[in-house]
Amino acid sequence: MVISPIFWIIVAVIYFQYRRINKQKELLFGIVEQAGWKHALVATGHGVIGGLVGTGLIVFMGVSMSGIGIQFLWLLAIAMMLVSPRFICFAYAGGIISLSSIIFGYPQIDIPMLMGLVAILHMVESVLIMVSGHMGALPLYTKIDGRMVGGFNLQKFWPIPLVALMLMVLPDPSQVSGVGMPDWWPLIKPSVTGNPDNFIYALLPVVAALGYGDLALTSRPRDKSKKTAFFLGLYSLMLLVLAVLASRNPSLVLLPALFSPLGHELVIKIGRDVEFKGKPMYVAPEQGVMVLEVLEDSAAKRMGLKTADIILTVNTFPVNSRRDLAEVIHWGGTALETEYVDSERGKFSRANTRKGFHESFGVILVPEGDESQYVELTSKGFLVRWWENRNKDKKD
Repeated sequence: MVISPIFWIIVAVIYFQYRRINKQKELLFGIVEQAGWKHALVATGHGVIGGLVGTGLIVFMGVSMSGIGIQFLWLLAIAMMLVSPRFICFAYAGGIISLSSIIFGYPQIDIPMLMGLVAILHMVESVLIMVSGHMGALPLYTKIDGRMVGGFNLQKFWPIPLVALMLMVLPDPSQVSGVGMPDWWPLIKPSVTGNPDNFIYALLPVVAALGYGDLALTSRPRDKSKKTAFFLGLYSLMLLVLAVLASRNPSLVLLPALFSPLGHELVIKIGRDVEFKGKPMYVAPEQGVMVLEVLEDSAAKRMGLKTADIILTVNTFPVNSRRDLAEVIHWGGTALETEYVDSERGKFSRANTRKGFHESFGVILVPEGDESQYVELTSKGFLVRWWENRNKDKKD
């Protein structure tokens, strides 16, 4: 699968996504990074591991791609993306298609099998978020209730090579060589009628892609990604259990169909409420300046400074603003001594280093409130933005 042209096309798309993120960082803070390919390669490695996990779950649960309406799933997900990018998630499209099948009888699909696939993909996503969701977080300034705050935009993309199952019904399966499975398998029973002894499952290589988008305004990126991974993992486990139950008792099929979009929406709401209603972490302190991001291979990095540390003095001079820091660094020479509050230990610390004459200190500070460049947070899709602009032009 990793030698498939489609796989490497997805890797290339992911590379351009990371390059776009680097361009955003350059636009916001004037920091030029050329590491898009590094992020893409790391994401590819994690994606291959995620594919192994997903393949194991698919085979263990017996999830088949047959009869789940994958073409309807993709078409609806892409259409919903035009309303809001977050609706491209299969949890929403899968739930709507399942409800349509229950209410209107169209399309005719195997709902428990589809819900099982959605659950497994989210389970893989939760593992990837836990492992690498915090990596490459993009620092940003934004406004919450009119107040300028700092934070991080967590965006990750992974190519996922999978081995899926295809269910076939053969009149004489003895003519086909294969591996016998235990009597309890598959855990998700197919809705296909017929003698189960005539069912044959074939292996099919599939390439998929997963994405993760989140905000960290009240916590560190690593802590935020761990919380998101926990809730998403819990959601996917509950959906998987409902899919198994519905495959054995068709009267329960409405439960996973409803839980797929509603449960996912609850996970999103919990995450948004924590960030938008909680206490912002990255705001200017009463004394000193707070670090939002430390750049790689910089003097600040060598000093051991980290996100949320509060710099109090540089070379014994008090630092209470971005301007203070710039002036001290400019006139301070090559020897630097910094006194700061370590955010993780909550203790006063001191660090020393030397920097080159043309080397920057290497920090992005939290906003002071007068910044003109900041990010407006929106979840509006292309169609909604087009409609709003159209109505605005009519009024003008």
